[in-house]
Amino acid sequence: MAEPESTVINTNVKQKDPSEALVIAVTTRAIFNLEEEHKLYLEKGKEEYARHQQANQDKPLPPGTAFAFIQAVQYVNEKILESNPAEKDLFDILVLSNNSPESGVRIINSAKHYGLEISKFCFVSDEDSTQYLKSHRVKLFLSADRTDVCNALRRGVSAALVFQQEVQAPSTPLRVVFDGDAVLFSDETDQVFREQGLEGAVQYERAMKAVPMGEGPLKAFAMHLGKIRKKFSQEKAPIRTYLVTARSGQDMGIRAIKTLREWGLAIDEAFFMSGAPKGPILAQIQPHIFFDDGLHNIQGAQDVGVPSAWVP
Repeated sequence: MAEPESTVINTNVKQKDPSEALVIAVTTRAIFNLEEEHKLYLEKGKEEYARHQQANQDKPLPPGTAFAFIQAVQYVNEKILESNPAEKDLFDILVLSNNSPESGVRIINSAKHYGLEISKFCFVSDEDSTQYLKSHRVKLFLSADRTDVCNALRRGVSAALVFQQEVQAPSTPLRVVFDGDAVLFSDETDQVFREQGLEGAVQYERAMKAVPMGEGPLKAFAMHLGKIRKKFSQEKAPIRTYLVTARSGQDMGIRAIKTLREWGLAIDEAFFMSGAPKGPILAQIQPHIFFDDGLHNIQGAQDVGVPSAWVP
């Protein structure tokens, strides 16, 4: 497979072993706020955009939605290396960009300005940059482009769509919230719910309670996150994971908990909302990122300033 047109290795950062690390790829618009620049690109074209980026290459870009998440991931790496300097099971961040290397200088300078530990910057001229995710062993891909995300999911890579929003940077530790159905788990029960309503879904769950649910698009990422989490005691872990699901605890929560147990995936806290809005509980948790397949839940999270990523 062809390498991206230009991969810039960040020599200021210790390079990770991609066969051991949890590799996260983010696009420039997910990690930085490039909304004005993107508008310029759409209205005036690629050349005008490139000129603007080159003219402003020393002006740091403001943080975007995934920025706080990447910072918190970096904090986890620091804690891992404090307890074991030889540890290879670390987070590895790479930026995937459709910029040319020339107009990408601003991206590299911005990352340096904020002290972000990004190991590689991949500047890809192809329309579909997701073809390079597998060769970099990416376990999670965050993008502000829906087509990118759908392509990545089709390639079997955990991926989510980040919406640009003003984000309050939450403090450490890294807090990640997952929805259940169609995110961690498969959408089998969602399909029954759509066809037969709530009563049908409850009956289906009761009939299937001994059978673990199928895998959802973010299971592989969650499992690797859980593996890193297990390196620490409960009290000292720099990672906290949450399940916030529309399921009711009484009728439909049992199967979710049994499935997590079957997978060996430890979740710190689980909230069964019985269809109630998720915004208030998310405001309480203050996660660095919240993954959900429901746009109404993403909207509710955005309303309380929580960085959200949609799994279409």
